[in-house]
Amino acid sequence: MDMAERIWNIVIEWDYFTKDTIGKQLVRASDSIASNLSEGFGRYHYKENRNFSYYSRGSLYETKTWLTKAHNRKLISSENFQIFSHEIENIGIRLNNYIKSIGNIPDDINDYRMTPKANEARSANDAEGQ
Repeated sequence: MDMAERIWNIVIEWDYFTKDTIGKQLVRASDSIASNLSEGFGRYHYKENRNFSYYSRGSLYETKTWLTKAHNRKLISSENFQIFSHEIENIGIRLNNYIKSIGNIPDDINDYRMTPKANEARSANDAEGQ
């Protein structure tokens, strides 16, 4: 989320035309990285979590595209572009690892683990077994 906030602080200084064309797209894409992860995590189903993680990864690379356009048009410095590019690469690696970890657990097990009712049932079963 920190990257999206820093992007916002850069874009907010641009003139109207630049904000309206590149700026809005860049801010929306960077904001979507974290928001899609949050939405997927809150869905209680690992298939949906995985799908929203894919959306997040798409937003990550969309952000990279808009940053490249902004850099090419001399709207962001080379230093900021390099910093953002490095962050995007690191986030991409971590996001891919997260997606892989979701895919390694069967969905029926994850459904049981994730739902509030399943947690209540598990707690009740644990209490009976003691």
